[in-house]
Amino acid sequence: MTRLLRRAIAVLPATLALLCVAAAPPAGASLQVDGEGSWQAGWEFSFQWQPLPPPGQPFDAAYRLYDSEGTVVRSVTRKLNEILKPIPVPPQPGIYTVEAWLRNEAGESGAPSIATLRFDDEVPPAPALQPPAGWVFGGDPVTLKIGSAPAPIPLSGIRGFALSLDRGTGGSPCAEPTRCAAGEVDVAGSDGGTVSFGTLPEGLHFARVVAVSGSGVASPIATAELRVDATPPLLSLQGTPAGWSDGPVRLNVLASDHLSGMTATGPSGPYTAVAVDGGPPGRSPGDAVSTWVSGSGVHAVEYFARDAAGNVGEGAAGTIRIDEDLPAVAFAAAQDPAEPERIEASVGDALSGPSPDRGWIGIRPAGTVMSFSSLPTRVAGGRLIAHWDSDAYPPGRYEFLATGFDLAGNAGTGNSRIRGGRMVLVNPLKTPTQLEAGFLGKRPNASAAKRARYGRGVRFGGRLRATAGTPVAGVEVAVTETFAAGSEPPQRTTIARTRADGSFQVRLAPGPSRGVTATFAGNRTLTRASGQSARLEVPAAVRLRASAAVARVGGAPVVFRGRVARAGTQATAVAGLPVELQFRFRGGEWSEFRTVETDARGHFRYAYRFSDDDSRGVRFQFRAHVKGREGWPYGPSASRPVNVTGR
Repeated sequence: MTRLLRRAIAVLPATLALLCVAAAPPAGASLQVDGEGSWQAGWEFSFQWQPLPPPGQPFDAAYRLYDSEGTVVRSVTRKLNEILKPIPVPPQPGIYTVEAWLRNEAGESGAPSIATLRFDDEVPPAPALQPPAGWVFGGDPVTLKIGSAPAPIPLSGIRGFALSLDRGTGGSPCAEPTRCAAGEVDVAGSDGGTVSFGTLPEGLHFARVVAVSGSGVASPIATAELRVDATPPLLSLQGTPAGWSDGPVRLNVLASDHLSGMTATGPSGPYTAVAVDGGPPGRSPGDAVSTWVSGSGVHAVEYFARDAAGNVGEGAAGTIRIDEDLPAVAFAAAQDPAEPERIEASVGDALSGPSPDRGWIGIRPAGTVMSFSSLPTRVAGGRLIAHWDSDAYPPGRYEFLATGFDLAGNAGTGNSRIRGGRMVLVNPLKTPTQLEAGFLGKRPNASAAKRARYGRGVRFGGRLRATAGTPVAGVEVAVTETFAAGSEPPQRTTIARTRADGSFQVRLAPGPSRGVTATFAGNRTLTRASGQSARLEVPAAVRLRASAAVARVGGAPVVFRGRVARAGTQATAVAGLPVELQFRFRGGEWSEFRTVETDARGHFRYAYRFSDDDSRGVRFQFRAHVKGREGWPYGPSASRPVNVTGR
């Protein structure tokens, strides 16, 4: 053997002796369960050994698990490297007891250690919540009543309640939906209670609450809706007249609220109220109230409403103006001599005042029951001013009635003057006038009829006097010419002014036949007047010529040509106008031998052939004669004769 082998053989007995000595179990080692004495929702319990056996030694651990009845429900032996693994309990909630000890490889056990394991994974029932009924006034704190935990209560009991508040998007009050840590419990104990959230912003809020068992298991979420209304209702006042009213006014107050609402729920619920002139308010449950305002004067209106949450809103103060009294109406004390046809009445009203645009003055024969006829009336500054065209009324007595209005619409009437006495006037009210007119010639008197040559003007005139014979000077007289049908223009008016002696004169321009009248329109103090109608007859202007003065019997025809003048006529008046061609022997009667028609310019033409031997040596006279027709404005006329001798 070598030296090395001999050394190994020498130490081998000592080594074997050392290996045969077993390690003794640690003295005083005990089992320390995490959270011992508290309930756990998990079925595995973590623990530690104190002190922990030194590593490398052949120890193992024995565990024996008892239920609440003392029955062994599980026995486990673990090696040293596994003795810190969690201890599982059965899935049934309960209070378990674990007995554990350490032992060496020889089976020698140390002192046993005992610990209690409390297991409960039951889900408690959701809590019962009682939120405030209806809507909460915006200035009040919002509270929530949480009821006692309902049965069945988990074995671990109820630790308390966890809650959260959101605007409709929230979830569980705890970080984990099914578990709640001790620090997440807001209300301790199983009895619940009242939670105050303080004042909350306006709108809907959602309180979410879970009951938490002693082991931290969360119940299903219970949700309560919290409604907060901090806005007063909106109000409107309806029925207010824009201005003055002539009688009682019915007012309606309407209220609306988009949150808590205005639905009537009894004496303590929403209401709407209105007060007039500071009196006791009339109040009606719900969103509307009505009242009457009466009596002449200016009335103040106040109105307000309360919504279901208790918010009170006030409307803008209103004013109602009522005038039930009629305005006073009276005519002017006397007529203005410079304007006797001006009829004026005053309108007075002490409250609303006279209307600026309503009122009229009427007239009727005095002493009759006829209806009053309205005169053209304007309203100005509390006065009614009418114009009476007295010239259009026959002589007699006339009475007047004035109707005035105030701003409220009340109508008052009056038929007397301010100083007393009925408003009666005698017509003619103005100084009467008379007008003489006619055609002027060499004689002093004017003529009512005249015949004038075509293309010649004539003088027309007359005299204007008052009925007493006093001449009326310096006024305008209108001379109107109304031309016969077919004329252009159909009418013409010339203005003349009277001289100091009341006379006037105009020269009428050439033109067709016409009627002529002279009129004085009257003025503020003189009545109107018209002269007699006068008639001016103007014959047509006709010309005729022959192509030859000598006509050979059986030879070429003689051509007669002519023209009818058409000055002052419409464009179509002369076209187709009949023209009679006439002949005669010297000293004989005129006889028609042909009728022709004019063209659009008044021209006519006819070729006549002499064929009778008896015509030889005879001197004939020929002319064109126009009788006229409807639509031709000139009178009958004939041309100058032309001579033609037969050969």
